[in-house]
Amino acid sequence: MAEADPVQAIANMGARYFNRELSWLNFNQRVLEEASNPMHPLLERLRFLSISGNNLDEFFMVRVAGLKGQQLQGVEQRSVDGLTPAQQLDALEQRVDALMAEQQTVWHDIRGQLRTAHIAVLGLEPVDARTEEWLRGHFMEQVFPVLTPQALDPAHPFPFIPNKGLSLFFDLLRESDKEVVQELVILPSRLPRFIRLPGRGARYIALETLVRRFSHLLFPGFIIRDSGLFRILRDSDIEIEEEAEDLVRYYRSAIKRRRRGRIIRVEIESGVAEPVETKLQTMMHGHEAMVVDINGFMGIGDLDQLVEEGRPDLKFPAFAPRFPERIREYGGDCFAAIRAKDIVVHHPYESFDVVVAFLKQAADDPDVVAIKQTLYRAGKQSAIIRALIDAADAGKSVTAVVELKARFDEEQNLLWAGQLERAGVQVVYGFIDWKTHAKISMVVRREGDGFRTYCHYGTGNYHPVTARIYTDLSFFTADPRLGRDAAAVFNYITGYVEPQHMELLTISPLHMRARLGELIDAEIAHARAGRPAALWAKMNSLVDSAIIEKLYAASNAGVKIELIIRGICCLRPGVPGMSDNITVKSVVGRFLEHSRIWAFGNGKPLPNNGALVFISSADWMSRNFDRRVEYMLPIENPTVHDQVLDQVLLANLLDNEQSWILQPDGSYVRVKAGEEPFNLHTYFMTNPSLSGRGAARGTAGAVPKLSLPDRG
Repeated sequence: MAEADPVQAIANMGARYFNRELSWLNFNQRVLEEASNPMHPLLERLRFLSISGNNLDEFFMVRVAGLKGQQLQGVEQRSVDGLTPAQQLDALEQRVDALMAEQQTVWHDIRGQLRTAHIAVLGLEPVDARTEEWLRGHFMEQVFPVLTPQALDPAHPFPFIPNKGLSLFFDLLRESDKEVVQELVILPSRLPRFIRLPGRGARYIALETLVRRFSHLLFPGFIIRDSGLFRILRDSDIEIEEEAEDLVRYYRSAIKRRRRGRIIRVEIESGVAEPVETKLQTMMHGHEAMVVDINGFMGIGDLDQLVEEGRPDLKFPAFAPRFPERIREYGGDCFAAIRAKDIVVHHPYESFDVVVAFLKQAADDPDVVAIKQTLYRAGKQSAIIRALIDAADAGKSVTAVVELKARFDEEQNLLWAGQLERAGVQVVYGFIDWKTHAKISMVVRREGDGFRTYCHYGTGNYHPVTARIYTDLSFFTADPRLGRDAAAVFNYITGYVEPQHMELLTISPLHMRARLGELIDAEIAHARAGRPAALWAKMNSLVDSAIIEKLYAASNAGVKIELIIRGICCLRPGVPGMSDNITVKSVVGRFLEHSRIWAFGNGKPLPNNGALVFISSADWMSRNFDRRVEYMLPIENPTVHDQVLDQVLLANLLDNEQSWILQPDGSYVRVKAGEEPFNLHTYFMTNPSLSGRGAARGTAGAVPKLSLPDRG
């Protein structure tokens, strides 16, 4: 048998898959496009611009840092589309340069419109005497005392500059002896990037602009020949070492090391003299870092401070989440409502307060004997943590699985873990090699002669802030089978006791990959038998090559596949003979689509009452199947089934105001609304959900019935 041609094999990989990193940049491009969307209020457009900047920073600190590390170590592991780390870095550099140039163009446009709307960002231009006096006073009183100019010479080693740190480089001439002196001023991260001036209208000045404006006060006796702003990004990923014996101590040490991580990227203000740029690189030991000139505002993510300006006329209309009527019908008794029927709550349209209320009631109820809770991201001001502490103070058995490996939340989670432990909560950190990403809360309550278990399964985090802007599902149930399954999951995490039998749940890294494959195979069998075959799936990312190949096989068998993937998608849709029957759309709008929902036609066209519907904590990525504890849960209750399939999934497919369709070449094309515009976020803000309504379903204001148009 002839050996396979490796060159051709690599070419085939590129023909079947999109590059993960480039696909992510395409997602961030869609975010940036919303900053130019005239349908959005001006400050909301600015918010999208800042999000695109923060996204890009994290991309460099994690993804690019990883590729750079592979390149420096000579690792030639190819991506799913066949590219080496070096090839990916080259492709990313070109794409990022174009994206950042567009960010500056968008900022220039928004800044002009802000000025028209009486929100001004001052530069170095002359101002009236009163304003100049205020700026000078603020600089001397609030900024000057915390600045520390440092000479750059053999007697003064180059100072440490923190990740995302902004610094000003000054090239000076001492008037007394005409000696050239170079100074560095690190702008303290504790100071706000933008300073708001008093008076009518909103006027701001950036911190670096203020320092430059009064640099003569900072360097008396010197002539300022030149100055330049620069910013660095550091490798911020944390890798677990197999020999780590104490996970808490390891992470405390790793967080400190991360602050001094390898410099990945140096952003230098355009116009800085080349010798200055060379000296900066040498002194920072950043010669292996990517160096880029920034012609415009540096640190686009910091523009989010301007979004906080009190101008409701320039923001989305205020929206107040609803509290589920079913729980109100039971006088706020979450347990009674859940005992009567399974409930699904759709965030952010329905308040995250119901999750907090569930745990608070558990903490206060004398009949509750135990609470078990996973914590992936809980935020800085967490009512969830407070409820768990109160429960422990009340003498209940409380177990918290705190995930230390939640990226960029490691330090906060360590703080929560310490507080929980001091309160008497049994804190567990789960597996060393795997993240616990499943979102499960379990309450055991004494009722009659026995115990009943109430569970909350979420597609999102127990985070009160993100729950207001991420779309997620909270599923509440008292089904004994799901209670036993939840207990088995916790025993697996806390004691490494591998479940021998799960009644409804499927979990990774044990069986989820195989179960998902079985479900796709079943649709393939329906198609081959001449029955209708369909698959709808909503998630954040699709990367896993084995699942992608399974979807290609299903497409070739005639299964109609519709995917709603907000972010990364490595699957190439619409390719004749490979993915003819697969369409991929991405929704980017007011809220961040975050829920994971999967539906299988089960021998009938979707949607239908007999469809197999699942919610999950997992995306379709190798890490979610093989290196994380995740769950997938079948929805059996008819009302919940209707809401998840006929409302949530269907509305995502119907949206034509904030949707993009992925093309076979990797580009995304915005959907045109046409004569029947439909915005899924507006729909859910203005229409109550099905499951949590209770008796209110029979009153006026019924939810409009959604249906797919004839696709002929």
